[in-house]
Amino acid sequence: MRAFYDVKNRNEFADLLKIPRKQLSYVLYIKGINNLYASFEIPKKDGGIRKINAPLEELKVIQRKLAEALYEHKKSKRKNNNISHAFEKDKSIITNAKIHRNKRFVLNIDLEGFFESFHFGRIRGFFLKNKDFLLSEEVATVIAQISCYEGKLPQGAPSSPVITNLICEILDHRISKVAKKYKMNYTRYADDLTFSTNDRKFLDLHVKFYGEISEELIRAGFIINEKKTRLQFRDSRQVVTGLVVNKKINVNRIYYKETRAMAHQLYKHGNFEINGEPATLNQLEGRFSFINQLTWYNNKIDGSKNHFSNLKSRELQYQKFLFYKYFFSNPKPLIVTEGKTDIAYLKSALKNLYNEYPNLITKNSDGTFEFKVSFLKKTKRLRYFLGINLDGGSALNNIYNFFDSKKPAPNYLNYFKSTSNTSPTNPVVLMFDNEIISGREKPIGKFLNHSALDTIKRKTLEKEYMVDVIDNLYLLTVPLIDGKPECDIEDLFEDITISHRIDGKEFTKDNKYDNSKYYGKEMFSKYILNNYSDINFNEFRLVLDNLNNIMNNYKNAFVERV
Repeated sequence: MRAFYDVKNRNEFADLLKIPRKQLSYVLYIKGINNLYASFEIPKKDGGIRKINAPLEELKVIQRKLAEALYEHKKSKRKNNNISHAFEKDKSIITNAKIHRNKRFVLNIDLEGFFESFHFGRIRGFFLKNKDFLLSEEVATVIAQISCYEGKLPQGAPSSPVITNLICEILDHRISKVAKKYKMNYTRYADDLTFSTNDRKFLDLHVKFYGEISEELIRAGFIINEKKTRLQFRDSRQVVTGLVVNKKINVNRIYYKETRAMAHQLYKHGNFEINGEPATLNQLEGRFSFINQLTWYNNKIDGSKNHFSNLKSRELQYQKFLFYKYFFSNPKPLIVTEGKTDIAYLKSALKNLYNEYPNLITKNSDGTFEFKVSFLKKTKRLRYFLGINLDGGSALNNIYNFFDSKKPAPNYLNYFKSTSNTSPTNPVVLMFDNEIISGREKPIGKFLNHSALDTIKRKTLEKEYMVDVIDNLYLLTVPLIDGKPECDIEDLFEDITISHRIDGKEFTKDNKYDNSKYYGKEMFSKYILNNYSDINFNEFRLVLDNLNNIMNNYKNAFVERV
């Protein structure tokens, strides 16, 4: 792979970024960099306005590739320290804040116009003179042209963060030397510099320390925002990059209360706002996820090992939100299967039989498919908060618990129905292999026992392979075929499909097998996905018919309730 020190001119630089040479020349000299930006303003937390200059797509693509190349170059030089925490892999405001946790003194220094401080000449000069680059004048100039807008580094371009961190490495080194002299910890998060110590003597030395740090910053071409510079003491609330760091790292209580209020507004009215603007479920989940990161970090410090049935209060708020997102306000009918390979089979069957099931899937003019149903992707997050394990039937039992008021889990179904004064808009379908005859030994038997489904509904399930359980929760099993007393989903395939060999190996449904003779469900499911158009899915029709019936039944019931 070509490296920066091999690049001598603009054309070779284009080759390094893997973009056409003509495309780079066109953007630079015909289109013009300054004509490839959209500018807008966003409100700051302190009430001010932040101007964002965002590149248009054709320039953004080049800037992204420049950023990737610079990150790789930095990685090759093993340039990694514990000072800069913004725009760095595996670093965040949390890794930045934890260094200053539980300290006697915390000093914050904020820089004014951080990105704008990096002008064209400064960037060009860096790539010309820095020992890790020493680029030719032509290449250094091209990098400065690509990365600048109106002669300065724009806030909003993907290449800006890595360039600021590269140029600030020398500054960080100089400031770190001053900090060590005064027994201070030092980190930087973009334009936010933080120092902390437990040394009692610092109170007498902080004016002298601040003077030395100011000299280094001014020497590096930065302006200190005196209004945001503050020394924080242990007996007051200490904040680092928005996080409270006194004993544990935590979000500001106001942020948490605002997030809870937004969630309640969503649950009650179906919509909510952030800073007076309509907001989305993803934005709210981002806030809950952020709060949870801190809770998880503190649990780790405390040695706490929480179970989804015994979460802390803030975790319960996130648990409630996740149930709402996936099982109450799900925008499409949701199918939850025992195993992940079941999803591959169902998707393949739908794509093969799409003409027969327009309510479940449609084919677009470009040949792609649009599913009218969704399949639950089991994640570590859902396992932690809702007990939805990555594989197996116990996950479906745990989902059921949140629907049934007789179970010890919170009854979120009733909570959301009461709060919103409405019902879920789409069904949730729990799908099992048909192994009812085995009783409690198999997942479906364990579920039937766990849910205490009444006799009438059990008989309906055995006869029709589907039944409503509670409200929008439905149960679906694989149909019995060829007179078999039990069937799993693989039984719905023809023998010729099941007997297909891959690299001379036979398919086995067993979880443990001889790898030299057999291949398992995961490889088989990939084969099905890749060859869905050539496979006979006739026996899947009853499953798909029942999905259709569930959707229609619930839709009609929903209309009646409304």
